[in-house]
Amino acid sequence: MLLFSGCSGDDPVVSDADREAGAEAHPQLLAEFGGAYSGEESAYVVRLGGKVANAAGLGGRCTFTLVNSDVVNAFAVPGCYIYVTRGLMGIVNSEGELASVLAHEVGHITARHSQRQQRRSIWRGLGVLAVQVLTGSERLTRIAGEAAAFFTLRYSRGQEYEADDLGLTYLRGAGYDPYAAADMLDALGRQESFLARTRGRDEARSLPEWTRTHPLTTNRVTRAREQAAATGLEADALPENELPFLREVDGLLYGDDPEQGFVIGRRFAHPVMRIGFEAPQGFTLTNSPQAILIEGPDGLRGEFAGGPMPPGGLEAYASSVLRQLLGDTPVEPGEVRRVVVNGVPSIQSQMRIQTSDGAVTLSLAAYRGAGDGAYHFVMIGNPSAPSAAAVASLFGSFRLLGEEEARRLKPRWIRVAKVSPGETAQSLAARMATDAPLEHFLMLNGRSGDQPVRPGELVKIVTYTR
Repeated sequence: MLLFSGCSGDDPVVSDADREAGAEAHPQLLAEFGGAYSGEESAYVVRLGGKVANAAGLGGRCTFTLVNSDVVNAFAVPGCYIYVTRGLMGIVNSEGELASVLAHEVGHITARHSQRQQRRSIWRGLGVLAVQVLTGSERLTRIAGEAAAFFTLRYSRGQEYEADDLGLTYLRGAGYDPYAAADMLDALGRQESFLARTRGRDEARSLPEWTRTHPLTTNRVTRAREQAAATGLEADALPENELPFLREVDGLLYGDDPEQGFVIGRRFAHPVMRIGFEAPQGFTLTNSPQAILIEGPDGLRGEFAGGPMPPGGLEAYASSVLRQLLGDTPVEPGEVRRVVVNGVPSIQSQMRIQTSDGAVTLSLAAYRGAGDGAYHFVMIGNPSAPSAAAVASLFGSFRLLGEEEARRLKPRWIRVAKVSPGETAQSLAARMATDAPLEHFLMLNGRSGDQPVRPGELVKIVTYTR
């Protein structure tokens, strides 16, 4: 559920031009990054965001959306479009903590930080091969840096502190404990530490996480506590509303959505389409509804996607992909090879493209899927980089999933459980459908290992049962 309220009149914080730009970007961002989450939790985020917006003097002028992504992230787009992922909602532990995220993002809006960053250059420092890889090819530009304008903006320390301070004011104005902001930063820090301990650098990832775009430091957490104390309020003088939050988060989808496929280490597997592949070491994958974005060493970038098989078969499908990608751009075509990959018919080719910034190599592999589907990789790289073997390994990893393997790829859910007498963190963690279950349980519930659970207490666990 989304709340869309137009801005009446013009003001320096949320102008008509900002609203128009935000409204134009909104469906594109949703399409690229998971779509709006359709559960009851979405309406909860909208209601909570409305309280924060009212406290900021922006009542009725902001749009709050819960995004169907397991990445822990939140961001703001000019026009007061605020996005928070279900991944972030899953790791915080109170309504106040979630409200502090929304308040912080509203702080970026009222301080107009996004506009300042965009004026500097939204592409700077992204390591993009070339923004204009091919003149006039918007799709190749997207491959080179997906939605970088909003998802990879890095705010300065001063801007983060300003958004923290404004957010604290809005949080208190909305009736929540100002100390919830520091608690939220602690939760994000615990999640980042958990990921660092339990997965390697070469594992596949999704979108840039909150702590990358909003750098988290010990000093920032300390400062948030000091700013809360400066209000003169004692901790818990205002509510954080843990119980209402836990009631809302019970039943929230956790991890990958089967409709978008599963990222498992460097592997991608889709139980509905019954397909999978594995990226070589050093690669990362970004899961989105429209494509899997792929980044490799030496600036190698590309995508995996699919579509219906045209009447002309694989050759017609590959030609259509190239036509959409290149338009009328001149290329130096290479040999087209017909290869059977893990029992799947495919065609593969490589071509050289001259641009104003030099030559790039484009490699394409197209596969016949089950039924009427077809799939493809497109990879773009520097001709001088030693990437041919990595691309060949990637192209050779595509396969169809067996029925049993696809069946094992099941969605997981956050369930809120009441601690029974005699239960411990270890026994509760044994019910977790996750890797590193004890560490995951402690992170998810904001606990330390020496903090015992209490009978009657509510805790979050991750299960295969909704």
